[in-house]
Amino acid sequence: MLGFLSARQNGLDDPLRLRRAESTRRVLSLELNPDREVDRIHGNGINTLDIEVVEGRYMLSGGADGVIVVYDLENSSRKPNYTCKAVCTVGRSSRYVHKFSVETVQWYPHDTGMFVSSSFDKTMKVWDTETLKPAEVFQFEGNVYCHHMSPVARKHSFIAVGSKDPKVQLCDLRSGARIQVLQGEFSIFRVLRSECSVFYRTSVLCSDDDDDDGCSSSGHRGEVLSVRWSPRYEHILATASADSRVRLWDVRKSGGSLFTLDQHNGEKSKASSEAANTAHNGRVNGLCFTGDGLHLLTTGTDDRMRLWNSATGENTLVLHPAPKTLLSLKPCFTPKVTPHTNVNYGRLVNESRKGLKFTVSRGCSPEFVFVPCGSSVAVYGVHTGELVTMLRGHYNNVDCCEFHPDSQELYSGGKDCNILAWVPRPRPPDMEDEERSSAQGQGGGRAPLNPAFEDAWSSDED
Repeated sequence: MLGFLSARQNGLDDPLRLRRAESTRRVLSLELNPDREVDRIHGNGINTLDIEVVEGRYMLSGGADGVIVVYDLENSSRKPNYTCKAVCTVGRSSRYVHKFSVETVQWYPHDTGMFVSSSFDKTMKVWDTETLKPAEVFQFEGNVYCHHMSPVARKHSFIAVGSKDPKVQLCDLRSGARIQVLQGEFSIFRVLRSECSVFYRTSVLCSDDDDDDGCSSSGHRGEVLSVRWSPRYEHILATASADSRVRLWDVRKSGGSLFTLDQHNGEKSKASSEAANTAHNGRVNGLCFTGDGLHLLTTGTDDRMRLWNSATGENTLVLHPAPKTLLSLKPCFTPKVTPHTNVNYGRLVNESRKGLKFTVSRGCSPEFVFVPCGSSVAVYGVHTGELVTMLRGHYNNVDCCEFHPDSQELYSGGKDCNILAWVPRPRPPDMEDEERSSAQGQGGGRAPLNPAFEDAWSSDED
């Protein structure tokens, strides 16, 4: 640590290098903190967590009981032992509470005054944080598994929604009560009003050649379990489905998805007819971009996690050149291919029939991914596939985890109704501190004071 500080002071090192090194050390030393607890409010399993990025102070949780809780993570007491208190709750007694399980909660990326929740009661609600009342309600025909707002969007205010319907739907918070259905080369605009007189509007992402039953040959054919906007390009959206496929879309285009991820990178000799153009050999229920947006992580019920180049669609485990059709993304992407060894994460227990919420570290070098694995949280190196550690503490399956980028802490929630805080282990004392402590112990009194801090005032009595 002293070497980093000295090099930075003398201008010999990048100022960010010290921060990355310390962030990495903190992530590698994560452990269950017995001195910190989170209020236990939920009466059933916890499906989703989200920490706002404006202040980094408040955390949302959504449970299978339909309850939504806002926690204050700040230690206002300044005591080593403290509990993260629930500051407000949308409980079962509220007339606005979701009737069934809450699957996803997310803060508005630019303000803590609003958050969004989606549920198995076939609704997505936009909440006013001050009043804890829904300012907008979106109705859907089937269960809603997930939603996501872009963290970098400036030109649109779309919320991507995945539901039991194979079509990916976009809800616009800004444009008015219109539905835009993207089907091939044309668009259909309609105006709908729900029974409670609340306007809602959506876009539906389909394909070039939709069938009569609304199922697309180049769109998803099963329920959409996960959606995620790119943190690098505001119009790029990734979607994962029970049909074993992951698709990337440019929402500005009406010509269907850009491409589909193929676990065999187009090598037909290695793929059966059923596995062609599939990302996993089972339901794909988790998506997460790396912090720079250059890579995409996916999880599936085949007990595998895979790392993809988001510009070319290449599976980094299979080192073959990507098909030329995947490179026709200009100017949406500028392919930047970094050399990889075979990135193999091994077997990862994934029994979830719904979406799996996992997260990636930020500010570290190298990056790490935190993914639920049974009753534990597995920590892997993103670009190496190495299992770093297993965080054990839950009594039942873990369904979600959320990384705090400011303090390098991790919060996880599971079916045991608990939210656990994983906190970095305190740094051991530096050599200077040890020498000072040993000198104090040998002298039997106070350690000698540094002359720079001695009192220079004189006294007439001396």
